[in-house]
Amino acid sequence: MNDFYTLLIGQVNNTSWLEWLVLIFGVTEVLLARANKIWLYPAGLISSAGAITLMLEAGLYAEAGLSLYYVIMSIYGWWFWNRRQGMQKVPVSRTGAAEWRIVGMIVFGGWITLFLILKYLTNSTVPVLDAFVSATAWAGTWLLSRRKLENWILLNISNVVAIPLLVHKDLVMMALLTSFLFVVAVFGYLDWLKIFKKETRTKAL
Repeated sequence: MNDFYTLLIGQVNNTSWLEWLVLIFGVTEVLLARANKIWLYPAGLISSAGAITLMLEAGLYAEAGLSLYYVIMSIYGWWFWNRRQGMQKVPVSRTGAAEWRIVGMIVFGGWITLFLILKYLTNSTVPVLDAFVSATAWAGTWLLSRRKLENWILLNISNVVAIPLLVHKDLVMMALLTSFLFVVAVFGYLDWLKIFKKETRTKAL
């Protein structure tokens, strides 16, 4: 326990302003997503853009690519939610069969692709879990951009694997942040479920 506390204090003391920026806007993005607010996307853009720089500086090129994907999906999601001025806001909905097939392709295709990249083109010591975390996060982010209820489930599958992985890498602050995001995602799912039921009732009237 003392070792964990010492490691945490050391991480806090050595955290750069860019890391704080990424962490703060990352938390802001998830809280806005839980509240079903479109401003989650500008916050996500800032967080992901900063993360690209951090990952490149650290030589974590696969993670930098994942952050670039988040930037692209933030732009796409922002456009998708407000694709035409004056249109009704895109409602929260459940994931359909065709979308689940796309999710499956993103998860398994992304997992295999990233695993091969990490294993043969990097010095990663955890290519299987690292690739899985990224692939499920990709799928969850895609569902989030389309305002699908199940996005929270995919994101938390990613989170639950990421937490011990981050601890294993001694990234204690990021593990604590991911634990916080896990809790927020649980409540995000419950909040979106209420919105979905409300919108469904309204549509039926």
